[in-house]
Amino acid sequence: MADKRDYYEVLGVQKGASEDDIKKAFRKKAKMYHPDLHPDDKEAEKNFKEVNEAYEVLSDKDKKARYDQFGHAGVDPSYGGGGPGGYSAYTGGFDVDDILNSFFGGFGGRRQSNPNAPRRGTDVETVCTVSFEEAAKGCKKKISFQRIENCDECDGSGARRGTVPKTCPACGGSGQVKVNSRTPFGVVQTTRACENCGGKGRTIDNPCPRCDGKGRIRRTQEETFDIPAGIDDGQRLSVQGRGNAGINHGPAGDLYIAVNVRPHPIFERRGNDVYCELPLTFVQACLGAEVVVPTLDGKVSYNIKEGTQPGDRFRLKGRGIPSLNGRGKGDQYVTVTVEVPKNLTKRQKELLMEFDGNSSEKNYANRKGFFNKLKELFGE
Repeated sequence: MADKRDYYEVLGVQKGASEDDIKKAFRKKAKMYHPDLHPDDKEAEKNFKEVNEAYEVLSDKDKKARYDQFGHAGVDPSYGGGGPGGYSAYTGGFDVDDILNSFFGGFGGRRQSNPNAPRRGTDVETVCTVSFEEAAKGCKKKISFQRIENCDECDGSGARRGTVPKTCPACGGSGQVKVNSRTPFGVVQTTRACENCGGKGRTIDNPCPRCDGKGRIRRTQEETFDIPAGIDDGQRLSVQGRGNAGINHGPAGDLYIAVNVRPHPIFERRGNDVYCELPLTFVQACLGAEVVVPTLDGKVSYNIKEGTQPGDRFRLKGRGIPSLNGRGKGDQYVTVTVEVPKNLTKRQKELLMEFDGNSSEKNYANRKGFFNKLKELFGE
């Protein structure tokens, strides 16, 4: 497999660049290689994909941290590593979820009176990166995430097939033992997790070889989900029952999908409205013209009025982004910029001098107003 270029090098930023610097660099590079500007250019298409891939990693805090520490192996399983992203599913043979649930009964912080009672699984969060257009119009996205499931070999019991867990003789199945401690104030009795069974109330003589007696295994899932039209950067989607499996056959937790929207090289979103700039030539601004304006729904024609000024803005009603609740749609606002021509020929300069010589103050309303204010201020 060919080595990938460093993602910071791809975007042209230094390692440790801020989130804003990374976003600005992406906009610049994406605009440079955008397929609309380079039709049928395979090299530009390749560079555009490379820029998108780099931004998808460096714009995500978790992925960026893994990339900074492990390089491509931290974010691409094909480069090796102990699991997706280069991490092992378990540390030192202990499942963190099991430890927390043993002592605190989950994240709720309450101690379980019965360690064998059904408990809800914990929630899972993953990140999905979509393009500006996909966020605006909605799409289906194949998303990879990790979740803990009951082991199908032992049906979550942790015991080898054909055997069953036994009630812990040390705690009688309660998962807790009472300990007497002598203090200056007398004997104090405290309760702590049973060391013999780890607070589970059960012991396993013949552990399941597949899950090593845990009863649960971590798997990487890949499913297709609907991303609704109008989703914005940083918003989360909730999918019930797709989180970690419950303990003792309790209900599963939920899956939360954090949506990351890539910036667009042309459009900018503000609420449900879309903003962009439209460069005009000097002549188009002076005389007016029919121009083509890009929108999320394709290109549309618009008549520029005669005498349009730099900074003038016009609205395209209903060309923005739909509301998440399906009610209404934003508008598109287009700001005009006028590009001053460079590298003029001698003849072009002569024509402009002739034009300027035939111009008067009435042709320049802003200029006339400016000098009138100067006269009022300085009396000249």
